[in-house]
Amino acid sequence: MNGIKIAKLLSNKNLNKSHFINGWVKTFRGNRFISINDGSTSQNLQCVIEYDKIDESLLKKINTGASLNIYGDLIESQGRGQKFELRVKELKVIGESNPDEYPIQPKKHSLEFLREKAHLRIRTSTFSSVMRIRSALSFAIHEFFQKKNFYYINTPIITGSDAEGAGEMFRVSTLDPNSLKLNNKNQIDFSEDFFGKETNLTVSGQLEAEAYALGLGEVYTFGPTFRAENSNTSRHLAEFWMIEPEMAFYDLNKNMDLAEEFIISILNKILKTCSDDLFYLNERQINEDKNKPLQERNSMNLIEKLNFVVKNKFKRVSYTEAFNILKRSSKNKKKKFKYLIENWGIDFQSEHERFLVEKHFKCPVIVFDYPAKIKAFYMRLNDDKKTVGAMDILFPGIGEIVGGSQREERLDVLQKRMKELEIEEKELWWYIELRKFGSVPHSGFGLGFERLVQFVTGMNNIRDVIPFPRTPQNANF
Repeated sequence: MNGIKIAKLLSNKNLNKSHFINGWVKTFRGNRFISINDGSTSQNLQCVIEYDKIDESLLKKINTGASLNIYGDLIESQGRGQKFELRVKELKVIGESNPDEYPIQPKKHSLEFLREKAHLRIRTSTFSSVMRIRSALSFAIHEFFQKKNFYYINTPIITGSDAEGAGEMFRVSTLDPNSLKLNNKNQIDFSEDFFGKETNLTVSGQLEAEAYALGLGEVYTFGPTFRAENSNTSRHLAEFWMIEPEMAFYDLNKNMDLAEEFIISILNKILKTCSDDLFYLNERQINEDKNKPLQERNSMNLIEKLNFVVKNKFKRVSYTEAFNILKRSSKNKKKKFKYLIENWGIDFQSEHERFLVEKHFKCPVIVFDYPAKIKAFYMRLNDDKKTVGAMDILFPGIGEIVGGSQREERLDVLQKRMKELEIEEKELWWYIELRKFGSVPHSGFGLGFERLVQFVTGMNNIRDVIPFPRTPQNANF
């Protein structure tokens, strides 16, 4: 039976009216008080049973996890803890739940335990808030690019090229693993495979997006990507989503302008539209911090951290300037960094990035012009021949959140870079051809969606911001 959403019911415009609601039981106390939630809000609705209205045999079927349809009057609450409650007139049990087997009981569960119950963890207040914010972020991303007249394109999930050159890819094959044929180089012969060549799941849609930007002008992808990195850290997933805009006729400065505008726009949208869920997660983080040692607590609460980003102008600093700041810092001199800053050309770690943001500049930071040797082949080589037109956006608490660059549009320079990095031209012949036919300066950036959700929700582990995480030895759902 259709009913009104609890989020709408609690909007103060429905008082002293009768309503149907649907939802799942969170708690049932004293055979009279039902706490129910339908997934539309972090707030549960208390429903109060009047004994003469509901058959006692029906009450025995109401357990945590059961689904109900309730009809009643919304009134001002007579008790503490909630502004409104529903006085029950009619009640129907839609789906029963065995209290001895249902794992999501009305008590605190560890996030590790809930990952083992990924099909049910969405019934908890924490995960429902995270996933509502995830949904709102997704919409805000599309809305931003659509309003700027970008075209949304779908790049291939199955690819024959490695955009990052790291080799950590999942192979796609229909060959029988028990009877693989080898070629004259003693390698697997993929000529008889489905695609006639070795193919993998994509690690990025960037290269294909570049092709479409060089015909449509401004495009963006927003889709799943895959990385076969055998890592069990709180920052890695084997399957994740990426936002990757690519823009023709954009130099590095325009690229940084767009990335900053993009981040501020979507975070402002979430602050405006997801205030209830942010408030809940903010309180959760504050309570979690109380149980941590002082040095492990967050320096800013969740909402303060979001406002830190949207209310501060991003500081732009070259890699070389950032390197000098870090090397001369008292933290480096006193050897307080886990990874000491010594020689120009090293890749900054999260601790370095956070120092720049939280301690030195006290605002979001964009570092640009990185050493060429630590960046990808497609990034535009600067005139100094030592650096490339790359940029990373750094945030508090997390470090790098956006990475991008001006792309190398010069054919000869691109081919030289590919040769230096031992990247086979025959695998990327079509990408090289883009530099032969009407090449133009162009730029783009990438943002890992789960990393963004993690930042916005304050969750410590990236496995807790995607519905069904895929990690080493884990594909259970």
